[in-house]
Amino acid sequence: MPYEFHFELVMQSLDRLLWGAALTIRLSALAMVLGLAVGVCAAVILKNGPAYARAVVRAYVEVIRSTPFLVQLFIIYFGLPSLGLQLDANGAALVAMTVNLGAYAAEIVRAGIGAVHPSQLEAAQALGMTRWQVMRHVVLLPALEKVYPALASQFTLMMLASSVVSAISAEELTAAAHLLDAETFRSFEIYIVVMVLYIVLALLFRFGFWVLGQIVFKRRRRLGAARMGA
Repeated sequence: MPYEFHFELVMQSLDRLLWGAALTIRLSALAMVLGLAVGVCAAVILKNGPAYARAVVRAYVEVIRSTPFLVQLFIIYFGLPSLGLQLDANGAALVAMTVNLGAYAAEIVRAGIGAVHPSQLEAAQALGMTRWQVMRHVVLLPALEKVYPALASQFTLMMLASSVVSAISAEELTAAAHLLDAETFRSFEIYIVVMVLYIVLALLFRFGFWVLGQIVFKRRRRLGAARMGA
């Protein structure tokens, strides 16, 4: 007997899936901002920090990159309460996503910093720029521009991987789908719709990153050209 699709049951509860998708966007966006901040700080330490700090950061990066995201999520959600730190599902999801993104962003940004030619640093120092000015204008911003496509891809992958946080009942898109599935028993239709929603989210994120890159880095290049002309 051929399978009969009944998407009308899913469409009647589409608002619940869209609410879950909205939480996915919020969680992912906040984790991206925090993860990038962690990654940049870690990359700077790996490049210029003291030996003990480099060892700590290197251990953090290797541990995160060598373990599954689900295990990291469980340690934060189920393990931290044993140490007296209680987080709700959404809070644990945000922390886990930030910690994971920070490690991957650190390696990406470190590669960008390594691509900065020493002669650029020498020229900046010869112009009398402070250490902070050199780090900001000569090292970090050009490095971020070089690795921006890789960072954007990593951030999009984390948005998709956020579906894993449904395992601790964080109320994002996949968790909303699980609840709807338990009520309607229309698994095939529900997860087809969820797949389409994730594709739409991925396309929106990629477009958003492209627009952001055009705004930030084109403006930086224009300002740089104006200073050179002056």
